[in-house]
Amino acid sequence: MTIVVADASVAVKWYAPEVHTLEAEKLLNNTYEIHAPELMLPEFGNIIWKKRRKGDLTAHEATRIIKAFGNQSIRFHSHTSLLQSAFAGASLSNQTVYDWTYMALAVSLSCQFVTADNRFYKALENTKLKKHLLWVADI
Repeated sequence: MTIVVADASVAVKWYAPEVHTLEAEKLLNNTYEIHAPELMLPEFGNIIWKKRRKGDLTAHEATRIIKAFGNQSIRFHSHTSLLQSAFAGASLSNQTVYDWTYMALAVSLSCQFVTADNRFYKALENTKLKKHLLWVADI
């Protein structure tokens, strides 16, 4: 089983058709063990809320997605042990502490962080942290 950290930009693709949905869905087969900071929960909810607000989803669809996501097999991690590393990474790279929380978890688990956040990926793709970074289309 391959351990990965996935962010909300990837998880939303499991429920709402977007670019790279097929690649993101590969994480749901039984060869991956998905981890995430607890931050993923409100981030995922906010993305679904925005899609509902814009009319991309009906109220029923959004509620169904939130319920289904709650049943997903994701191992959530507390932010307590991640905050210092996330803050340090954000300070060095000019990327958000939110995004770095996922990267800090991936580094602590010695695995890759799968993201569909192009800005964050591009900021780190040519650094020594590249070994911990995986673009969603490359799954």
